[in-house]
Amino acid sequence: MEMSLLPSLSSFFFIVFYINCKLSLVAGAPAARTTISDGLLPNGNFELSPKPSNLKKTVIIGKYSLPKWEIKGIVEYVSGGPQPGGFYFAVPRGTHAARLGNEASISQYLKVEAGSTYSLTFSATRTCAQDEKLVIYADGHSGELPIQTLYSTDGGDTYAYAFKALRSTVKVTFHNPGIQEDPTCGPLLDAIAIKKMTTLKYTAGNLVKNGGFEIGPYCFKNFSTGVLLLPKIHDIVSPLPGWIIESLKPAKYVDSKHFQVPSGLSAIELVGGRETAIAQIIRTIPNKFYTLSFTIGDAKNGCHGSMMVEAFAARETLKLRHESQGKGGFKTGVLKFKAISNRTRITFYSAFYHTKLHDYGHFCGPVVDDVRVWFS
Repeated sequence: MEMSLLPSLSSFFFIVFYINCKLSLVAGAPAARTTISDGLLPNGNFELSPKPSNLKKTVIIGKYSLPKWEIKGIVEYVSGGPQPGGFYFAVPRGTHAARLGNEASISQYLKVEAGSTYSLTFSATRTCAQDEKLVIYADGHSGELPIQTLYSTDGGDTYAYAFKALRSTVKVTFHNPGIQEDPTCGPLLDAIAIKKMTTLKYTAGNLVKNGGFEIGPYCFKNFSTGVLLLPKIHDIVSPLPGWIIESLKPAKYVDSKHFQVPSGLSAIELVGGRETAIAQIIRTIPNKFYTLSFTIGDAKNGCHGSMMVEAFAARETLKLRHESQGKGGFKTGVLKFKAISNRTRITFYSAFYHTKLHDYGHFCGPVVDDVRVWFS
């Protein structure tokens, strides 16, 4: 009699185990199945819309109602253009975007390579006059992005945030901490992409890593106003490998498809005047002499005026001036310095503030490229 009960008992426990597994999968967030590749995240441009039954006007109803995303709090699914109440939402990279209300967030699980560094590129714009912020969480990393300042007036502000993956599946979250009084306000998110950062290597005859800025965040192909790189106080892992964004304001990563750059595919635009600086610490030998060379100019983007980039290395300084008509043009500066330790910091910043010639609300600045240091 006892022997006849064994098959039924084992079948019973198997069924219970199977049901528990199914319930845990349903209750949890959908896991990423394939390793993510460079480009837009699944539904990263929000063009896959919720079902009409999951929308209450513009508010999304249901934790998993926004395809490929997990939502929390009041998240709106909005279209670009005029809005009720006199608002206008600029969505330059498509038709739709997600708007995060107070304490709201959207998340997605990504399968990545543990130990590698990744950079997220995303469009973020404030929608009200009050102070707005956006917090990004990625695998134990977090950064707070102040978006009160608009660097472009067409809604094209694009940011990069870098993180090092600690495990093979990471959860990426964009969160509105809700610091403004009006609960209907909140940042607008669109066009979220990712890129795996390649390993840095020295090039022959140059002590500077990534001196041509060829390794950087993902750039959108169809529309770009450049990618704003957060200062290290907001993103400890730099989205510009080898370099430190050592300032209060971001620097801008520009590509040759949408801007004029001195050489190669990319360069850095110093858009915040003295509040934007980039730096790198290189290996040197004390009391030995070195030469630093770099190129500055304008990106042929309407940025005009007397531009000046100041370069620092050890105890030496060079001020290099470029008179810009906003139509392109570059010049090279050379600075010789004597190393005073086995580590030397080289730093660049813009001495002046600039805006576009026909758009005074669009911040811009001189372009820096092709940075080299070698033994004199």
